[in-house]
Amino acid sequence: EIAEAMDEYKKHNSGEGHGAENPFHWWTSILQWLKGEEESSEKKYDDGHQSKVSAAVEVATLLHRSMEELDAVVNALDGGYILPNPGGDLIRDGSSVLPTGRNIHALDPYRMPSAGAWIRGQKAASEIIRQHQDANNGSYPETVAVSLWGLDAIKTRGESVAIVLALVGAKPVKEGTGRVVRFDLIPLEELGRPRVDILASLSGIFRDSFANIVDLLDDMFERAATAEDEPEDLNFIKKHASQLKQDGVERPAARLFSNPPGDYGSMVNEVVGSGDWDEAESLGETWKSRNAFSYGRNEGTSGGTRAGTARPEVLDKLLATTERVVQEVDSVEYGMTDIQEYYANTGALKKAAENRKPLDEKTGKRRKVDISVIEAFSNDQEKVPVRNVEDVLRMEYRSKLLNPKWRDAMLAQGAGGAYEVSQRMTAMVGWAATAEVDNFVFDQAAERYALDEDVARQLQKNNPEAFKNVVRRLLEAAGRGMWSTDDETLNRLQEMYAEADDLVEQVR
Repeated sequence: EIAEAMDEYKKHNSGEGHGAENPFHWWTSILQWLKGEEESSEKKYDDGHQSKVSAAVEVATLLHRSMEELDAVVNALDGGYILPNPGGDLIRDGSSVLPTGRNIHALDPYRMPSAGAWIRGQKAASEIIRQHQDANNGSYPETVAVSLWGLDAIKTRGESVAIVLALVGAKPVKEGTGRVVRFDLIPLEELGRPRVDILASLSGIFRDSFANIVDLLDDMFERAATAEDEPEDLNFIKKHASQLKQDGVERPAARLFSNPPGDYGSMVNEVVGSGDWDEAESLGETWKSRNAFSYGRNEGTSGGTRAGTARPEVLDKLLATTERVVQEVDSVEYGMTDIQEYYANTGALKKAAENRKPLDEKTGKRRKVDISVIEAFSNDQEKVPVRNVEDVLRMEYRSKLLNPKWRDAMLAQGAGGAYEVSQRMTAMVGWAATAEVDNFVFDQAAERYALDEDVARQLQKNNPEAFKNVVRRLLEAAGRGMWSTDDETLNRLQEMYAEADDLVEQVR
């Protein structure tokens, strides 16, 4: 019965029996016609044009085979064999990830970083250092915090790991089979600059899935911390480890930090979601308390990477010297403003580092720590864009949350779309607490979703709880000093919140 239902569904969506025009058929035929015209025409196009058309024909043909997903489902339910295929992103990895409907595998963790990831990682590290020097009178950053996330590493084949290696001044060493067996330090004479110290912030998935990489990195940091004949002004890892050792701190070379063993998440998004926090500094301390466990081959009493050890003193030192945080965005679909984990980890890490900076006499505020955002969903090995988080936030808010077309698309999706709007409003408060969100973002968000009566009515109809949260976050932002607006707007929002709260109580 399932197979018959699947066949009927495939016929309907492929144009058979219903007269429907399948867009894949149409695009494939157009591309094949173009390819045929190239081959038969007396006027030959250049090889670059011809290869692009051929690649487009291949992708369109493989995309048309996506209906094979249904066959695979039936086959799997029947206990059959599903063909394997590498997973990944079509934009970054190309047609190798097609067709869909396969038993996908991610990557061999013993071959991280890949050759392509190593090239891009070096370029990203060079750009990070260049931007820091431009903003700091030519000085090098002593410590850079790098987020190592599991899914990011899988999609990019270890690009974030390559960034860590390049900043330190190390390179992967492979054995005859192609497996990476060691991260060797590049001689300072060849490197031509100081070794940058690293605070590696590991997600729980990375910690558990890439134990071999964690061990190799830990070994590399130990060797860098004790490197002979390297002056401390050219080896910041050694400099900071020596200071910690003088203070009697155990394992001064520990650099790989994450949650307690078997635990996941910074809990910052839960705190922001509940609104149960006072000062923004407390969000940084929440992150710090949840990420004080060090991992690596030299950690744990029960043996192995998974047995982490709490080392808050080392983490404090690294946070105090951190001048920049690096975060990769691995998807073209979801960005920094779409997912709570970005502000809850990257933003809160930034705040934890700033909490340990001295006050600026001119501004009365603590010294700012920048976030470098890298678009990792591109496969361009020549240019790796590195942008400041404030620029990325402005771009994302303008293109999504504040974009009327995006808003209307969310309204058309009913309760789910309203929930997406609500989640982004909560994340906006999280980013305003840990980084900076321009006042115009709050102004236009209020105009688009609360003060527009038609939109407000539709949101409330689609999802009363979500609409209530939208208004709540605007009021919270004003109350916490994140958003400056007039009393008339605040009074209107307070009335709307009271009405929304009454409606939710009635629904319950």
